[in-house]
Amino acid sequence: MSDMESAVILAEKVFSSTYGKTAHGLVRFSTRYKIVAVIDSQLVGLDAGEYLEGRNKGIPIVASLEDSLRYNPNYLIIGAATDGGVLPAEYREIVKQAILKGMNIVNGLHDFISDDPELYGLAQEKNVEIIDVRKMFRDRKIPFTGEIETVKSFKIAVLGTDSAIGKRTTTIMLMRELQRRGFTAEMIGTGQTSWMQGIEHTTVIDATVNDFVAGAIENEVVTAWRKTTPDFILLEGQGSVVHPAYPGSFEIIAAGRPDAIILQDAPGRKFLDGFETYPMPDVGKVIKILQLLSGKRVVAITINTQNLTAQEALQASQWYESKYRIPAIIPMLDIERLGELVAEFAGQRQIIID
Repeated sequence: MSDMESAVILAEKVFSSTYGKTAHGLVRFSTRYKIVAVIDSQLVGLDAGEYLEGRNKGIPIVASLEDSLRYNPNYLIIGAATDGGVLPAEYREIVKQAILKGMNIVNGLHDFISDDPELYGLAQEKNVEIIDVRKMFRDRKIPFTGEIETVKSFKIAVLGTDSAIGKRTTTIMLMRELQRRGFTAEMIGTGQTSWMQGIEHTTVIDATVNDFVAGAIENEVVTAWRKTTPDFILLEGQGSVVHPAYPGSFEIIAAGRPDAIILQDAPGRKFLDGFETYPMPDVGKVIKILQLLSGKRVVAITINTQNLTAQEALQASQWYESKYRIPAIIPMLDIERLGELVAEFAGQRQIIID
């Protein structure tokens, strides 16, 4: 922990919403940056971990960049995931002030700070680093080869019925649970937040030229296999196969060649996140689509508890199990059961784990 660079997350006015999912991920888990504070003037005085998941993590939420300086951050990380990846004008001014104070900047948005003449010029003057994460992956052009068929790890794709539904968090939690059980497990990150969190094998697929998305996914899986020959490789999902704006999942299935699928849903949502004219899709329909596309089973439904009490979430999981005859698990409450299920399923499929 002491070797990591200290960072404050800029999540002004979004930490309480799904637009703060990058900030949420970094508060929950990071091996790249030590998070020392979160900026959100609407939640001043709270602990970010306590607010997010009921566990105090010693990460205070402060009102401003100035207030965060008492924690001696070296980096300012933009923790918002805005529509279209646009940098809000309010954030730009805070970024400017951070650069003037000698702070390095980490940005996962589609708006590249290094392309802003004023901000880039100031960064040059102050000798600070600007990391535009998506820009790092924009020009990678790796073709699909079929070499993924040599990978012997048991591969699991964690997909979803919607965007911003907790796929990445469930993937990380499952990876760590499998490791706790004595297995070797690697995660394939597919978005900018995974890179920020320090997931070694990451490609940012929404920054990649479409022709090379499949190759980028395959390359990370093959690289992970060659490096450590893990028992499990877990693929982070993006968007949803039925989402009109973020129709992710297909390349992850086609190129990642999962042996099994976990489907994450949010029973407390009525509409797709950020799109209130589109109702949430039928879970049974999504299960059928994913199984037809992959030729593999959806082995579990994982539940995001947004807008639900603990009791309501438990009732939803019981209803899903009864309706779909598939284990339905709340990762935040019972990640051990998910780990046990995955390990057992891998064994039933005669996957040899040395």
